[in-house]
Amino acid sequence: MADESKSTGHMERTLQTRHLSMIALGGTIGTGLFIASGSAISTAGPGGALVAYGIMGIMVYFLMTSLGEMATYMPLTGSFSAYSTKFVDPALGFALGWNYWFNWAITIPVDVTTAGIVMNYWLPNVPGWIFSVTVMALIFLINYLSVRSYGETEFWLALIKVVTVIVFLIVGVAIIFGIMGGKPVGLSNFHYKQAPFVGGVPAIISVFLVAGFSFQGTELVGITAGEAATPEKSVSKAIHSTFWRILLFYIFAIFVIACILPYTDKNLLNQDVSNITMSPFTIVFKRAGLAFAASAMNAVILTAVISAANSGLYASTRMLYSQAREGYAWRIFGYVNRRGIPIYALLGTMVVSLAAYATQFIGPKAYNYLIDASGLCGFIAWLGIAISHYRFRKAFLKQGHKLSELKYHATGFPFGPVFALALCIVVICGQNIDAFVKMDWQNILITYMGIPLFLILFFYYKIRYKTHLIPLDKVDLSRRTKGESYEPEDN
Repeated sequence: MADESKSTGHMERTLQTRHLSMIALGGTIGTGLFIASGSAISTAGPGGALVAYGIMGIMVYFLMTSLGEMATYMPLTGSFSAYSTKFVDPALGFALGWNYWFNWAITIPVDVTTAGIVMNYWLPNVPGWIFSVTVMALIFLINYLSVRSYGETEFWLALIKVVTVIVFLIVGVAIIFGIMGGKPVGLSNFHYKQAPFVGGVPAIISVFLVAGFSFQGTELVGITAGEAATPEKSVSKAIHSTFWRILLFYIFAIFVIACILPYTDKNLLNQDVSNITMSPFTIVFKRAGLAFAASAMNAVILTAVISAANSGLYASTRMLYSQAREGYAWRIFGYVNRRGIPIYALLGTMVVSLAAYATQFIGPKAYNYLIDASGLCGFIAWLGIAISHYRFRKAFLKQGHKLSELKYHATGFPFGPVFALALCIVVICGQNIDAFVKMDWQNILITYMGIPLFLILFFYYKIRYKTHLIPLDKVDLSRRTKGESYEPEDN
């Protein structure tokens, strides 16, 4: 067992502004945009899809500015879990940390499994598990070497995704105006049949829930703040780009797809990575005359899932490390080697991810239950961010501080965190309304499994250690936690 005094290393602040900006920029770009975006148009029509993603984008922007205010003032590796412990209730920090760690530890096997399916496009006769294990080994090596190796890898993987989206938007606009692909299509599909709004408010709400999953991962920038060289500058710059990247990459991309393909096009319903030829991106590129579109998009999607798995391992490792430093996990997971890597937290997370991956060979139902259990974890983490920021700002002013002391100010306080809190509750409660209407208890249990797991963690810690809501005048605003300290730059 190793404790803080015996640790031979410490967390390295080596992530540069360009790393954090690109991690934030590429955080939401994945299979949700490249493949499943078309289903939003098919469900709610072009107008409904744009409204749903627009509202969700605004909420995420408020949420990220809330996280940015806390992360620039107090950049800790444990991010919102550590903030919940300090500003709200240690029981909430305990539950949020384990909830988030579990979410990513279980998501890693999903991403590497997807990588195997994508590789089978080129090599259909090779078992997918070989590619999956290879990707698992690759992301372990990246995270094992140094935090900078993670940052550099994510920078270049995100850059590939960003360039792909920008090229897609340029090609799409060219098709809309008839510069490529034949006659101009203009906005004709926006008033085709029942467009722009199809299915009314229920359809918009349905897409709204899906949009929430698409934007998960944006909170990663808060975790990277703990290893940023200049968090006051890097985090705020990365946060500022959040709104514009959502506007450009999702809103504009959905607009382009909706202009080119009518909402009745059956190809928009495709959500399977094994059918890359039916991806909206592939169809648009083919329409522009790019014969290699399917193979190129398959390569981009492979990049996206490797990036997701790589970030997942980084995030879960840092959260387990933070849990150990807060006293919520075995202290050995808080050990940091000479290269600044919480090595035992990395190994522990890797073992759990491999075990979760192996369950699909033992029994597919067990594997699916694990995935279902982690389904709402991201939204629960967002709830934690909103609550923590509201309490942080209130305590900050209560204890006599002035807003001028904060180097970054969240947008629209208190409306921002309250709006995000309310919308997250709506998303969580509305995951499977049909199951409640039909009183399908098995479906309800599967969909909402993450909520009782979170509550069990919360009440276990609260009852055992008799914790309570911390009074605002007692909230700890010192810029340190049990295992980390941070001294800000001089003005």
